[in-house]
Amino acid sequence: MLQSIDALLTPSERWSRIAELIFRVLTSLIFIIGGLGHFGRHQMMLDRMAGSPWRDTVNSIGDPSVLLWLSGASFVVFGIALALGFMTRLSALVILVTLLPITFFTHVAPGGTGPLFKNIAIMGALILLMARGGGAYSIDLVRERTLDARQ
Repeated sequence: MLQSIDALLTPSERWSRIAELIFRVLTSLIFIIGGLGHFGRHQMMLDRMAGSPWRDTVNSIGDPSVLLWLSGASFVVFGIALALGFMTRLSALVILVTLLPITFFTHVAPGGTGPLFKNIAIMGALILLMARGGGAYSIDLVRERTLDARQ
């Protein structure tokens, strides 16, 4: 019976391609919106970092305000690229590399476990995008087909 249900839930090829697009766009939205938040809620985020037990480590890496601007810009720029499926693997990697220290220094602290596991799940999505690429309806796929046609 469970195999019958699973068979019914198996998507068509067309639906699988649409699901790739939806997955990529929905994954990118958290970075685009969150990155914009680094600008719009800059002081609130700085105050949150100042209350972190890791604040001295963050300060030793660089000016927290500059780090916040850089991470926000990275999330917005590469989040948009990810949504479009443009340089998907690189975009996912840059976002992942940006997200890792933010997750550690912001969410590995008392009371931070909810966001911690959300970020861990998002990291899984980024790893999948790095492994699979842009998929259907991506600029990467159009570029790949254009290059194949020229050869």
